[in-house]
Amino acid sequence: MANIDRIIHEPVRLQIVSVLAGVDWADFKFMLATLGLTKGNLSSHVDKLEQAGYVKVKKSFSGKVTQTEYQLTKAGRKALEKYWAALDGIRDTGRRSNVKVKSN
Repeated sequence: MANIDRIIHEPVRLQIVSVLAGVDWADFKFMLATLGLTKGNLSSHVDKLEQAGYVKVKKSFSGKVTQTEYQLTKAGRKALEKYWAALDGIRDTGRRSNVKVKSN
């Protein structure tokens, strides 16, 4: 588990980067609806991802209303690819072992 990126490994942040990996940009309302998070929860997790350089946050105004959009950065895409590769490595290690597991 040493190769697992703890920033991405947290379930909500994994969901966020996974959604962003499939789109160019996603706005705040889309992310809230898609992930079923509270505003504060989404903002807090995106802040951690932004600090790690994995997500870019773009804020603009439509009249007096703030528009917030998110994009997965190149570093974020690379980190997500490395994360999945690390999980695959863990699975492969289990498959290669000769340990037999009994199920009830």
